[in-house]
Amino acid sequence: MAGRVAGKVAFITGAARSQGRSHAIRLAQEGADIIAVDIAGPIESVTAYPGATEEDLAETVKEVEALDRRIIATKADVRDSAALKAALDEGVAQLGKLDIVCANAGIYQMHPALELDDAGWQETIDINLTGVWNTVKVALPHLVANQGGSIILTSSTAGLKGLANSVHYNAAKHGVVGIMRTIGNEFGAQNIRVNSIHPTSVNTTMIQNPQVWGLFDPDNPNPTRESAEAAFKTINVLPVPWVEPVDISNAVLFLASDEARYITGVTLPVDAGFMIK
Repeated sequence: MAGRVAGKVAFITGAARSQGRSHAIRLAQEGADIIAVDIAGPIESVTAYPGATEEDLAETVKEVEALDRRIIATKADVRDSAALKAALDEGVAQLGKLDIVCANAGIYQMHPALELDDAGWQETIDINLTGVWNTVKVALPHLVANQGGSIILTSSTAGLKGLANSVHYNAAKHGVVGIMRTIGNEFGAQNIRVNSIHPTSVNTTMIQNPQVWGLFDPDNPNPTRESAEAAFKTINVLPVPWVEPVDISNAVLFLASDEARYITGVTLPVDAGFMIK
């Protein structure tokens, strides 16, 4: 099959919906087969939006298979490195190799610093930072065996800039950059490239919920997507309130492809100008 990642195999975490599903579909459109994992269940500290479901993960499978690509999907928690390793090893056993890693799984729950309890801090760090490391750790032996590959870590503009009401999220997303730079240095000789992507607000359930709308429309006792949209627009230079998941997926595709064969150690904003404002 012709395509920018034709014949490659991609491992994607948080693949049940939103950015993760979009990455799976976009890579499959360009010829990749997919190893998908997702917790497909609730996260205790996140009450602003519901967790992904097994039905969501099944929909990702359906959409990838509709593109005539193979997909191995497993319910697994990125905090559980043994389960993650088992899922990846099984996927590689069935699909033959590993070329691309998208450490995408993440959560967001807004908390002013002094209202953040220990459990909320820890769960965000465990999923958004340790989960990324677990993903990289279980993937590296396969990439070394493959004599190269591309690792793309989903950070955030909050991984480059301090945003209020998100100290746990900011800390984790800044930490992701540290993982990227260190592993990029350590494994460059094995032809493994490592980069991070830094989206502005993305049109997914993570921001499209009353708690986040309220942050952007604080004087409204019943904030809505429409009432918050104007305020969302003010954070970006380009006149958009948020970007779409496919905009992030297109950047993932580029970094995964041979077109980016000499790009490593880069923090790539896909941010509608957020970082220059």
